[in-house]
Amino acid sequence: MEILGATLRVCVDDLETAIPFYERLAGGRAQRFERGGVQVAAIGCFLLMSAPPAELEVLRKVAATIAVTDVEETHKVLTELGAHIVAGPIASPAGRNLIALHPDGSVYEYVDRNA
Repeated sequence: MEILGATLRVCVDDLETAIPFYERLAGGRAQRFERGGVQVAAIGCFLLMSAPPAELEVLRKVAATIAVTDVEETHKVLTELGAHIVAGPIASPAGRNLIALHPDGSVYEYVDRNA
């Protein structure tokens, strides 16, 4: 399993207001998509998310999104290390992903770029 990098997850009440700030901060344009009623904008190392309050409460529990070379291999390694796979692997707009609860209680999303 190879970790390629991490993305900071930022939950915002108003995506339209937040995007210009983060575009200027990161020096790039937002790549936007929607998933399950959650509006998302990826800008540099930031992943902005906006949704109804109940959904944002769930999203805030995931500390970061970690890019890996292969989610299937990551699933195997995490399981061997005692992590609990909460969801996935499943296809997402950014690649395949899974959500894992680490033995210390931390929750992370892992995503690869494979189709």
